[in-house]
Amino acid sequence: MQLSDFLSSDRIICNSDASSKKRALELLSELLAADQPNATDTDIFESLISRERLGGTGIGYGVAIPHGRLKNCDHATAAFIQLKQAIDFDAIDKQPVDLLFALVVPEESSEDHLKLLALLAGMFNDDEFREQTRQCQSGQDLHRLFTEQAGN
Repeated sequence: MQLSDFLSSDRIICNSDASSKKRALELLSELLAADQPNATDTDIFESLISRERLGGTGIGYGVAIPHGRLKNCDHATAAFIQLKQAIDFDAIDKQPVDLLFALVVPEESSEDHLKLLALLAGMFNDDEFREQTRQCQSGQDLHRLFTEQAGN
């Protein structure tokens, strides 16, 4: 399982001006839909929102990892946005979020889904990695950083 299998530079946005949780999730849904031929951005948005209703995906330190399961999905897909301004995301530490890494997986997926979430949580738990992520100025730079950090 390599992060580069799920995330491409065309699904990464630097310095997004999304100014609310809803708009950030809509933007992530649009990015994710580009790699999911059997799902619309609306399907993906509904999946992400459903998961948020169960409990916020803001893991702290300005990071959120919204994720969801999709019907008619045969592979995991990831997207990332770095925000110009942090937004309220109901994070566990009550701090605003400016780094959002989204993931959708097939409805029946469980083990791979959990491995990916653990990988991402570990990466974003590193202070230096978060700072490097905030300093990147392009999707290509962020993609390179993610794949290097994940060891692929």
